[in-house]
Parts: sequence; structure tokens; C-alpha cells
Amino acid sequence: MESRTDSNIAIVFVLGIISLLVLYIRSLAQWRARTRGLALPPGPRPLPIVGNMFDVPKSHAWVRYRELCAQYGDILHLRVFGQSTVVLGSADVIHQYLEKRAANTSDRKQSPMIELTGQGSNFALMPYGERWRRHKRAFWQCFYPSAILDYGPTQRDITHIFLEKLLDEPTKLSQLIRFSFVASILKLTYNVDIADENDPLIGMVEATFEGVNEGLPLGRFLVDFIPFLRHVQPWIPGMRSPKLWAKWQGAAHRMMNVPFMYTKAQMDQGKASHSIVARLLSRLPQSEDVLPEDEEIIKNVGMVAFEAGSDTVYSSLQAVFLAMSLYPEVLRKAQAELDAVVGPDRLPDFNDRDSLVYINALIREAMRWHVVLPLSLPHATIKDDELNGYFIPAGTNILPATWACMQDPGVFENPDEFRPERFIRDGQLDVTVRDPAAFIFGYGRRVCPGRYFAEAALFITVASALHVFDITPPLGGDGKPIKVEYEMTGGFNSYPEDVRCTIRPRSAAAEALIRSYASEAHSATEH
Repeated sequence: MESRTDSNIAIVFVLGIISLLVLYIRSLAQWRARTRGLALPPGPRPLPIVGNMFDVPKSHAWVRYRELCAQYGDILHLRVFGQSTVVLGSADVIHQYLEKRAANTSDRKQSPMIELTGQGSNFALMPYGERWRRHKRAFWQCFYPSAILDYGPTQRDITHIFLEKLLDEPTKLSQLIRFSFVASILKLTYNVDIADENDPLIGMVEATFEGVNEGLPLGRFLVDFIPFLRHVQPWIPGMRSPKLWAKWQGAAHRMMNVPFMYTKAQMDQGKASHSIVARLLSRLPQSEDVLPEDEEIIKNVGMVAFEAGSDTVYSSLQAVFLAMSLYPEVLRKAQAELDAVVGPDRLPDFNDRDSLVYINALIREAMRWHVVLPLSLPHATIKDDELNGYFIPAGTNILPATWACMQDPGVFENPDEFRPERFIRDGQLDVTVRDPAAFIFGYGRRVCPGRYFAEAALFITVASALHVFDITPPLGGDGKPIKVEYEMTGGFNSYPEDVRCTIRPRSAAAEALIRSYASEAHSATEH
């Protein structure tokens, strides 16, 4: 009896082995048919189950990815819990794949962290499809290049108010930069005025961006790879993440709804509201045919107006002030050009833009020297694909190594140095040199829709500030200059780690100019 039982167990075991072998051979054949014999791109050897989880750094990932691309090549493959990610490590391969083959590389994977940070309505993060297209069309109605010209007066006025605030409180540089951009976008998007950097709406914006910066880097939270973890309850001891997610979702919800409802209330009361949201709402059919989704799209567009380009401006302006304190010869050249083109009796305006070649080069260099979004936003493949002889599965995350492209010594000599001259030839901007704006605002069909607004904000702020302020290293308690080292923060967006500097008006005349223009700006924004 025992021998028969042993024989049955042996038969079951053998049949099990044969079944597993058949399944393995079948899946291998299916994989070979799917890949057409192509191999995945090279990369570090994955561990069982977790794959390359420990090869994905949680901070300053762009530095590690550059090292891995140097080791394995410009097309790097990683897999974590079965999810493929491909890092594109050079400008050529980024252009080849994300620009020329955008039809298949314009998707976005819906990471759980998009919802958990309150960014589910951010169309920059939506999957490629009709819903995304409807949002983009609505946004583009108000942010195409020639439309930006209409926003120039408001951007200019807010900049003049920023100069006055910086004159009075130069140690609040970071807070005042954030105030400047948020004040202009609130005014234009909702016709909402804020008085200073302590306004509750500023705090709401800061909390929302905390969620974006801390929550969206791929791999920062394990829920990116094990989605069911999103259902873990916050009351479980040691579960800090759900509490953070709730905080970020609440901030994003308020940021999307509070100013929008203000604009709607103004319109319902018959008060004219010359704002982007009011304009979009007024274009909706005045009947019961209006779908809830139509209004929701406008609400989402208003929120994205905050985020599209906001951190690019905020971080790049901090980088400019830091660079001016570290490279005084650059500041002297910028001021010499401003003195020659603008003169001492007025502040720069948008019609000076084409004549201020060095200022434009300086802004390009700031975007190159300090890359705000070092890995851009991840793209994703829609279908199985092939790239330079490698198989790229459908649903693969595609990470463009933007920071590495801006630090390429083969293109930018001595890339650690801040040298606007690298973008100038024969007194004009050199169109043959790689333009950082073509990288930092994204790629293909997913280029940042707020690019032109952000570029206009950068120009008017940089030109105006350098025209009236001297920027030098910070002083210690002994009155001697402190040497500040340039370092980048980690996170989804990166900021200069330390932006301490000394900011003073260039002269009494410059101070008087600031006061005069700010007075006019206050009067203009109050009407």
C-alpha cells in the first residue's frame, strides 16, 4: 500500500515538473515571438522578485542613472517588481525616440502616487488619449505663444512689486520669488489678488508642491511597485505614508477648488472677471447642455496653470541669484548690456527682449546649469517597440536623462561653470548650440504647456532684477564673505540647496526707480 502511495506521489511530482516545463517552454516561445528575437536593453542584473529595486536611488537619481548609462550605454533597462523602465542617456537617443516616434511614446503610466499626491486631475500626468487632448485644447486656448503677449503687463507689474519687496526684505529671496510667480498666475487665471508672501494661498501652493516633489519621483514610495499598499490604513502603527498622502491630497484639492469657486461666485454676482477661467467658463453653452466634465476641465486647467512652469521659474530664478553671487564677472557683463540697451532712467520691458542678447544667453545658461526637472516627466510606450536593436515592451516607463544632457562635456565645455558666452556667437544667440529650453520643458507631444508663460516670466524678472541690484556672496557675522557651494536638492523638482546672497540696490537712483515703478504697479493691479 505504501509503495502504491509513493508511486502515485512520484507520478504527480513528475507530471508537475512536466507541466511547469511545458508552461516555461510555451511562455518562452511566446516571449521570443513577441520580441522577434530582440533582447531587452542592457542594465544591472536584477534580483529575484524585486528586480532592480536597490539600483533605483530615492534621491538624486539622475546622478546614478548617468553612472549606469556610462557603464551600460545610452539605453538602460531596469525592472522593479516586473515593471520595466528604460533610461535614455543622451540627447540623440531622446530626440530619436521621444520626438520622432512620439505616436508611441507619449503615454504616461498611472502610478498610484499620482492620485495619492492629489495630481489625478493634472493633465500633464494623464494617459495619452481623448481626455488628455480635451484638457490640452482648453489650456492652449489661453497659453499659446501670441496669447502670452496679453499677459505681459500683469507679469511686468508683479515683477516691479517683487523688486520693491526684495529691496525691503532681501533675506526673503526664495519666498518672494514664489510670491511673484503665484501672484501673477493667480491674477491672470482667477483675477485673485494676494498682498504678500504670507497669504494663505501661498501656503496652499507650497503644500501642493511638497506633494509633487516628495511623492512623484519614481520609486520613492514602494506603492509605485506594489499598488495595493495604497489601501494601508493610517492608524496602523508606523504607517507614516498614508498621513502624508492625505495631507497632499487635501492641499491639491483646495488649490484646485478655492480660487475657482471665487471666480465662479464673482461671475454669478454679475461682476466682470477678466481672467482665464472666467473667459473659458463664459465660452460654455448657456444652457442645460453643459456637461459636468466641461466645467471640470476648466477647473483642472486653472490648477495646471499654477503648476505648468511654476517650479521652473521658482528654481531657475534662485539659480540666477546664486550664480550672480558666485560669478561676479557675469553680473558685470549683464549689467553693462542693460545699461547700454535700457539706460538708467527706466526698467526693462518685453520689447527689449530681442536686444538683450547676453540676458537671454544668461537665462539659457541658468536653465542648463541648474536643471529643475533632472529626469523630466516619465513617458510610457503604448505598444511593443524596438529601439536601436533592443526590445521595448508596451507600458515601459521612459525616463529621459535631461540633467545628463545639460552636463555633457562633449557639448558644453566645463559644464560645471556658469558661462552664458557658450550660447553667443558674433554678438547673437548661437542657434547651433543645444537650447536648454528644448529639454527642460519636456519632449514630443508632452512638452510643458506653460513653457511660453514661464519663459516670459524668467526674462522680465531676470532683466529687471539685474538692472537695479548688485548681488554678492553672503556675509558672515565677522563681515567677511561666506563661500556658498552650489548643490542640488533631491526630489521630483530640484532647487539650489543654498541661495544665500547679499542683495543691494546698485545706486540711490536704482532704488528710486524701483519705488517709482512699484508705486505705478500697485495702482495698476488694484484696478
